[in-house]
Amino acid sequence: MSIEAVAILAGGCFWCLEPVFSQLQGVRQVVSGYIGGRVANPVYEEVCTGQTGHAEAIKIVFEPDVISYEVLLEIFFLAHDPTTLNRQGHDVGTQYRSAVFCQNEEQWQVVGRLLARFKQEKAFMASIVTEVVMGREFYPAEDYHQQYYAQHPNQPYCLAVAAPKVAKIREKYAGRIKPQA
Repeated sequence: MSIEAVAILAGGCFWCLEPVFSQLQGVRQVVSGYIGGRVANPVYEEVCTGQTGHAEAIKIVFEPDVISYEVLLEIFFLAHDPTTLNRQGHDVGTQYRSAVFCQNEEQWQVVGRLLARFKQEKAFMASIVTEVVMGREFYPAEDYHQQYYAQHPNQPYCLAVAAPKVAKIREKYAGRIKPQA
């Protein structure tokens, strides 16, 4: 059995990020949830108000010998817009902010190097506003949010917003996609 690591990322609606990462080799589990707020055990209705301070996020359990934290971050920055403050497309509010919740000092340094590289390469048309913080308490979202895209691929939001993100990553990272069952 190989070693596992955890990455926690927020980049808009968790319905959109979860399927992007679930399709990758080396990713064992993706859990949708909430992080970065002031309320213990928040529920979706509370988080949606923007009053709890939580972000919708995903917790990725991965095998670093198969996929590195840096590659996960590269995919994260490609899968959402890290240049818009507290929004992703039509989803507006602090709960949709872009954030990386580092689990240790090594992750912190990897994020810093990657952001410096993006800045040097002028990889984005605008400044990256992604919040980078050391870990916080992660609260899994309600069961009906877990693997939402896989269970509702024809839901209009999934078709319009999540499916293009999944397709973009499948194209750019084709060699990292899990074989179809």
